[in-house]
This record gives sequence, C-alpha cells and structure tokens, in this order.
Amino acid sequence: MTAGPPSDAERIAWLRLARTPNVGPVAFDHLLQRCGSAMAAVEALPGLARRPVNIPTRAEAERELEAGERLGARLICGGEPDFPPLLAALDPPPPLIWVLGRADLLSRPAVAVVGARVASAAGQRFARDLAADLGAAGKLVVSGLARGIDGAAHEGSLATGTVAVLGGGVGDIYPPEHDRLHARIAERGAIVSESPPDQRAQARDFPRRNRLISGLSLAVVVVEAELKSGSLITARLAAEQGREVLAVPGSPLDPRARGANDLLRQGATVCEGAEDVLRTLEGLGGLRERERRPWSGPAAPPPDGVRDRVAALLSPTPVTIDDLVRAANAPAPAVFAALVELSLAGVAVFGPGGTVSRLD
Repeated sequence: MTAGPPSDAERIAWLRLARTPNVGPVAFDHLLQRCGSAMAAVEALPGLARRPVNIPTRAEAERELEAGERLGARLICGGEPDFPPLLAALDPPPPLIWVLGRADLLSRPAVAVVGARVASAAGQRFARDLAADLGAAGKLVVSGLARGIDGAAHEGSLATGTVAVLGGGVGDIYPPEHDRLHARIAERGAIVSESPPDQRAQARDFPRRNRLISGLSLAVVVVEAELKSGSLITARLAAEQGREVLAVPGSPLDPRARGANDLLRQGATVCEGAEDVLRTLEGLGGLRERERRPWSGPAAPPPDGVRDRVAALLSPTPVTIDDLVRAANAPAPAVFAALVELSLAGVAVFGPGGTVSRLD
C-alpha cells in the first residue's frame, strides 16, 4: 500500500484497478506490490491476464468520483492517512471505501452489533440498550442498517456514534423505511461502503459488506440469528480476522436464537450486557500488524511453467494455498503470483481462510 496521499492520477488509477472485474482485495494487494503503483498495475493487467481485461476508463472513474461528490461522500483509498486503522490491519485490506458523514469516527474503537432482520421485540430492545451502553462507554457501534437488530443498534447509538455499512453505495437507502435513519446517521455518524456511491445493492455485495462490518470492529456481538444467516457469516469473518465474537443466549424454542446459541457452543463469549463486551475488550492488546504470509511481500512474476502447473492442480473444491504450494513443488511466492494471474484470467477465485478454487 502507498504511504501518504496518492497523486490525483494515482488516485484515479487506484479506483480503476479496484473496479476491474476479478481484481479482488487479494489480487489488488499483490498487484501493488508487484508493479509498485496502481498506474503501473493498470498498464500491466492485460499482459498478466493474457486476455482482454475490462478495465474501467478514466472517464468512468471520474464519473464515480462526481457521483460521490454530489452526495457529499468521500473516497478514502488504502494507504491514505484517514483510512481506518482496523481495516488497514486486515490481510488483505479493502482497496478503498466511500464514506458519507463523519470519517473521523472510523478511527475510534468499535463494536459491531448484528442480528436478525425479523427480530423479536425483546431482541430489538436488548440491541438498542446494548448499543446505548456501549456508546456511553466510549465505543463506536457498527451495524448494517438492515431491519430488526441492525436498525435498533443504530438507534441506540446515534447520540454517541454509529456507523452503517452498506452492501450498495452510500446513497442506496435500503430498506426504504430506514430513509430517516439513513439521513440521521449521515448527519451524526458515518455511512460506509466499498460499492460505487449510487449503486443498488445486489446479493454479491453482502459478503464484502459483512467483511467491512467485522473489519471495522474489535468485537462482534450477535443478538439474534437463525442457523443460516448473514450475521453468522459476519461472526465467522470476525473470528478469521482475529476479532472477538460474542453472542446473546436465547430460548431454544425460538429459531432466532439457534444461531447465537450455536456460536456459544463453538466458544463465543456470552453477552448479557455491555459489561461483558467491555470486559472482553479489556483483555485485548493494541492493533495487530497484518500477518504477512510466506507468499506475500515483494512480488515477482512466476517462473515459466508454474502457472500451467498450478492451473492443473486446481479444482472446483476449495484448497488452501499452502496445500497448493506443496503439490506444485514450487516456491510459495511463485505459486501465489501464478494464482493471481489465474484469478485475473477468470480461471481461479480466492475464497475465505486462504483458500482458492477453479472457476468452470
């Protein structure tokens, strides 16, 4: 990542690179290391993919910047001084975020409070009170602006600081009934998204949104959640990121409690109030530096033959990069460089937990 604010030309290239299909956070991070700048990476992309690449034009990037300006939003690129430190600590961090409202809040210690959209009245009251108590203790409260638990958490922390992370752009108000809440958060808190400012949310955007919710937070509290829910995905991402996971126990007769109760069986900390969260945070040290894996660091092209060898080893079943390195009998950086090129070509896709699989 760059140190300090990039030039205008580099900023435009950064946005173009981030919006290029198949360039996710893993490939983006590698390309910057390999090429030295976003401008150089944009120039190198077609050759690395070995096929035509749909890189957004400079005019398209400028239109996105203009759309954000019309909303009063701000683009913050990775490596800029105001990029949230907890997001910067992720491996890899998101390349950029849009922020509508108070970007200064994003450096405060934060706790995510998430849960069911169709939440019980008791669950919503608990989330609202928990968020208010956490705010009174100086913690920023992060959630996803969804119905139910998310909305209650935002309402409880409006006075002390709250951040809504969206799947669509920062100007995409969903659900529609949260239009006034969206406006109040934009005025008093912050609305954050990786998507272009005027983009409507689609299903593929929510994994990134959940990763941002946990990534902005030191801990994630799940209040109510069924066994298959986005809140449990956020909790899993939090654990992978080294964040604390807490869950509110519920009645075994209520399906909305099964997800939280299952998290407790897996070792999550019991949350019966803000004191449990604050006690958990007391034991945390400072920000962890990004873990640098054996295949990260200064990047170079893969030697001849490694890309084809790695491609032949891939299948639709996800496998860890460590296993691929062993199977390919090649240096880890070379295997990783080959995987990035294969992802740019639409052959491979990086998954959670350092896995990769083949796209057929």
